[in-house]
Amino acid sequence: MATIHPTALVDPKAQIDPSVTIGPYSVVGPDVCIGRGTRVGAHCVIEGQTRIGQDNQIFQFNSIGAIPQDKKYAGERSELHIGDGNTIREFCSINLGVQGAGGITRIGSHNWIMAYCHIAHDCQVDDHTTLANNTTLGGHVHLGDWVTVGGLTGIHQFVKIGAHAMVGFASAVSQDVPPYMLVDGNPLAVRGINSVGLRRRDFSPERLKAVKQMHRLLYREGKTLEDARRAIAELSVDLPQAAGDVELMNRFLAGAARGIAR
Repeated sequence: MATIHPTALVDPKAQIDPSVTIGPYSVVGPDVCIGRGTRVGAHCVIEGQTRIGQDNQIFQFNSIGAIPQDKKYAGERSELHIGDGNTIREFCSINLGVQGAGGITRIGSHNWIMAYCHIAHDCQVDDHTTLANNTTLGGHVHLGDWVTVGGLTGIHQFVKIGAHAMVGFASAVSQDVPPYMLVDGNPLAVRGINSVGLRRRDFSPERLKAVKQMHRLLYREGKTLEDARRAIAELSVDLPQAAGDVELMNRFLAGAARGIAR
């Protein structure tokens, strides 16, 4: 049997793996599924159509799977999916999706979500991200793999932040942030590339060179976005090891509906 504190209220219909631990005074609803090895701290509320994977650590005082803060929501079925190996610190709120707008909020695996973060309806947080204290994600925000967001940062609804990007402390993010970039401020400004993060992830010199050239083409040569995209696409000819990085950047720029931070 799962290790459930006697003061916790766990609905008998909830699907709880026998290795799960649930702390004092926590509440788990009937449509919740929690996978192997996950630990839930004290005073958490986990409700709605919520699926939580394996080996997550959910600290005390979290609200997970509550209905979205969206006036269009009328009680229809929507979901929250959380992957494996995530750390969710104290006082975070993660909401269900909204039907007609995706209907599922998704959090991937191995994310580090610090205290007081809010992840709104229909957000997609990929893998290995770090959200520092008081990061707020509006609805439909998409964070790529390895994104780092500094504390006290607000991210506008529908914004996309590309893989390996870093957003500095207390920033206001209202436009899409291309992969690999380092941004901060209010108004937001691009400061360079996330060189420290890329080196920590063992980017080769050739890949780092490609990222630097993509930054130069986007921000230093006065090109239009379309001209910059065409020039970026040609980089993989001379830097074949970085072909995947070039493809990632061009795919992101092609889908940047809100315009990019420049």
